[in-house]
Amino acid sequence: MTVLTTTTPLTEDEAKQRDDLLGRLCGAFIGALDLASVYLGDRLGLYRALRDEPATSIELARRANISERYAREWLEQQAVTGILTVDDALADGDARTYALPRGHAESLIDRDSTSSSTPMALFLEPVGRLLPRLVEAYRTGAGIPWSDYGDDCWQGQGDFNRPYFRSQLPSELAKITDVHTRLTAGGRVADVACGVGWSAIAIAKAYPKSTVDGYDLDGKAIAQARENAKAEGVADRVSFHVSEASATKGRYDLVTILEALHDMSRPVEVLRALRGVLAEGGALIVGDENVSDTFTAPGNDVERIFHGASITVCLPNGLADRPSAATGAVMRPATMRRYAMAAGFTDVEELTLEVGLLRFYRLR
Repeated sequence: MTVLTTTTPLTEDEAKQRDDLLGRLCGAFIGALDLASVYLGDRLGLYRALRDEPATSIELARRANISERYAREWLEQQAVTGILTVDDALADGDARTYALPRGHAESLIDRDSTSSSTPMALFLEPVGRLLPRLVEAYRTGAGIPWSDYGDDCWQGQGDFNRPYFRSQLPSELAKITDVHTRLTAGGRVADVACGVGWSAIAIAKAYPKSTVDGYDLDGKAIAQARENAKAEGVADRVSFHVSEASATKGRYDLVTILEALHDMSRPVEVLRALRGVLAEGGALIVGDENVSDTFTAPGNDVERIFHGASITVCLPNGLADRPSAATGAVMRPATMRRYAMAAGFTDVEELTLEVGLLRFYRLR
């Protein structure tokens, strides 16, 4: 292979590669700044303040109780980047009126919409804050505990999955005939690594005769899950526990692990423990990232999302507790099968369920 130094003139194709990459990363930089602006708009309630009525910077500052100067700068940026519209760009800065288009409002405000975009902005803070620690982790091989990523991370994860679990999970589970029959009659469900509880709540609402236990190690997420269950009117049938998967009690007709197995340091031990709490004929269903069967480069946008999440969150989190399988977010079907076989299951069936960006498996 010929080695070219940095002083060797680039060929025309190489110059195009350079310029294409520069353009792509400039676009990514703009996108990161847009996500930062969305984070501010969400956390300060600015989008909600604009939902029903346009506003000048003075009016927005009053509605949201923020500084007028900051309100004006944020409004201008939102209009320039195309999130808000402005009635008269030539008017004085404090006289311009800005509006939030209805379609944008759904994406930015409605957490139950499958077009919700704000959860993506919530991941910006923990990843950005922890970048120096990630540099050190890469050098030493150490991990970063989930708790160190902070509240925005578990809230963002919950908000990201919320619309899919609420609108899609019940109807998709109903396609699994034996599971649907058991839960309709009044089965027991264990939702492992349940986070803020939207999957457990969705199952309980779809099957009024069933009871659901949610398990998660994150005490703050479990506290939020309990509040969510109360608000949804299912607290009498959904119980949440700050506990490891191995602490599940009794026998369950359905056990679910949704977008969590790849984060676990010892997935085989977890699967083995859960195999032991399945009722006769019960089902263990794993929903994990819908990545391709094999590594492909370059990859599509879904692959890029999960590989990006893996290098910044999922792998460091998985390495925080040792020994670790060090799975990372990109858990391909062959890895899922290997873990299941090692845990004592005899078969892994891929299910044709459509819930968000998840791929589903039934372990037998």
